[in-house]
Amino acid sequence: MIRVGVIRGGPSSEYDISLATGGNVLSHLRSDKMSGKYKAIDILIDKEGAWHVNGRPTNIEYLSNMVDVVFNALHGDFGEDGKVQQMLDQWHIPYTGSGAFASALSYNKVLAKQQFSQLGIKTPQYIVLDSSMVNNNDIDKFAHAQARAIWQKFGAPWVVKPQSSGSSFGVKICKSFPELVEAILVGFNENVNLLVEEMIDGKEATVGVIDNFRNKSNYTLPPVEIRIPKSKTFFDYDAKYNGISEEICPGNFTVKEKEELEYLASLIHNGLNLSHYSRSDFIIHSRRGIYALEVNTLPGLTNESLTPKALSAVGATMPEFLDHIISLAINKNE
Repeated sequence: MIRVGVIRGGPSSEYDISLATGGNVLSHLRSDKMSGKYKAIDILIDKEGAWHVNGRPTNIEYLSNMVDVVFNALHGDFGEDGKVQQMLDQWHIPYTGSGAFASALSYNKVLAKQQFSQLGIKTPQYIVLDSSMVNNNDIDKFAHAQARAIWQKFGAPWVVKPQSSGSSFGVKICKSFPELVEAILVGFNENVNLLVEEMIDGKEATVGVIDNFRNKSNYTLPPVEIRIPKSKTFFDYDAKYNGISEEICPGNFTVKEKEELEYLASLIHNGLNLSHYSRSDFIIHSRRGIYALEVNTLPGLTNESLTPKALSAVGATMPEFLDHIISLAINKNE
């Protein structure tokens, strides 16, 4: 019997999504199909960062003796930025997903975009705004100055987002100069470093990659086309998790688009040294081609998430996927 500790929750804004991802993983591991092989242990990290097993406080030293492998179902800060990976490495606990350095690099949107460019992959133009440069006495003046610099580099509309986050938390679409200034002010007042990108209009796509699956070193899942409702300007948190978007898999792409999307997702996965599985997001402009937006090292595995839908499209079940990912984690250093 393999003891699998499913870590979920965490001190990030994506706490609820992590609970759902972890809950889904636990449900499958405890099902009749998988419970004969795995003993699933629910490990909750609360919003203050305290660890619990079965409602009782615990610590990673204790956990190192009660699990054989960890399924990392965390999202956002601590879970995807390399921190929990460092802790698990220190205690020699195998875990699912990418290693500490690859996770930290991919979670930082600016560093990830720099890697995309080095790999020859197009990504939207951007400017980084460092909140530590702000003097509280002239924050309004500074925000206006930064907005003017952005206006001069590339015109509206703009996408303003935290430099490190997931699930579209904190993302704003700005169509006018005043909206841009306001979004910058909000970020600065929250001491958040901001990434301001040109907004590229086009079809949205996301592509999953799985290591050593179905006799392929990089198995690319079919690209998913995301169609948001007219009430939304982009694929935000509500559009992602409340079932109001149309997610088509396989998506309505040309053969050339499909092949390029799969190639780029695999290139990102390998180029950023990611492990086990990942999901990359793209936008397809009708004339300018395909742009990489960001990469997710721990894609959501809820009932509304994109990766399970893509797995279903190729006839793969969640138990098959989970069994494979856990096996990769256990055998990582062998």
